[in-house]
Amino acid sequence: MSAAVVMYCTAVCPYCVMAERLLTSKGVAQIEKVRVDLDPQQRELMMQKTGRRTVPQIYIGDTHVGGFDDLSALDRAGKLDPLLQA
Repeated sequence: MSAAVVMYCTAVCPYCVMAERLLTSKGVAQIEKVRVDLDPQQRELMMQKTGRRTVPQIYIGDTHVGGFDDLSALDRAGKLDPLLQA
């Protein structure tokens, strides 16, 4: 059982695509995508929750990972897999 992954994203976001690719390569079968380009209220909510305005914003379980750079840094540090297994 892997942790739930939620990603705030937009339709045309190369970092969102790269984040999704990385997560998929880690065996994440399902990513709940929240499209902030379709729903401005979700963008507001995302900004309140994360303090950031850029996408993607990724949550693994209850942990706010951040954007793609944060995600790949976690992976390089060997900390992404344990987070996904939680």
